[in-house]
Amino acid sequence: LKRGADAARGDDTSTLKDLVATWINEHFHPPSLLKSDDKHARGFVHDVCGKLLCPSEWNWDDNRVKAGIRDRTSDYIVSENSWPLFLYENYAVKLDNLEQGLFKSKILVQAFKAVFTSPSSAREADRDGDGADILENNRRARRQLNQVKVKTCVASIINMRKVTPRSLAYVVCQVRFALSNISSWRTVDADFDYEVFWSNVVDFFENVPGPVTQQRVNHLLEWWTRY
Repeated sequence: LKRGADAARGDDTSTLKDLVATWINEHFHPPSLLKSDDKHARGFVHDVCGKLLCPSEWNWDDNRVKAGIRDRTSDYIVSENSWPLFLYENYAVKLDNLEQGLFKSKILVQAFKAVFTSPSSAREADRDGDGADILENNRRARRQLNQVKVKTCVASIINMRKVTPRSLAYVVCQVRFALSNISSWRTVDADFDYEVFWSNVVDFFENVPGPVTQQRVNHLLEWWTRY
């Protein structure tokens, strides 16, 4: 089982390494285009990847912040305890409300679709604000299966009826890794711990402080599933 899970994760990592490079180049048109087969120029050395990886409470466009992160100075340690900008709708954050737009970015929706439905379905996320539409993709997969022999999407195989905190946390970690300059998977990247980060995402949805927050979290998961 572990070998199978590791192989599946490796397949997702490889797929997203290519796709994230394509999405960054198409959306941001960076002067230095990302290569799908090379990760060494990603991470904080790349201006767009660095901006998306930057903790949301810091301003990447501030040269002091950028230099501090790249030099790993004590004031700018990037850890798993901050939400990176790539998680936010339109890749923008309101400092007085760090939850607004969180987990609603286009690249996150694209990645979720690529992993759980198909890479081609990621193209359907043509703007921020579209959910993953797991239910519709399952229905479409079943219709296609009844008509012709096709490769069934992961969501249909595992009978995914809704987007869960754990499935979302998995994709969040995969996108974070795809944006980084680390070439092979590891649990800890410099000061960033992926296992703790995964737990932080899950806790955001499952360990909520009260009914008002629970309602917001429920609405966010419904947005993802698009009932």
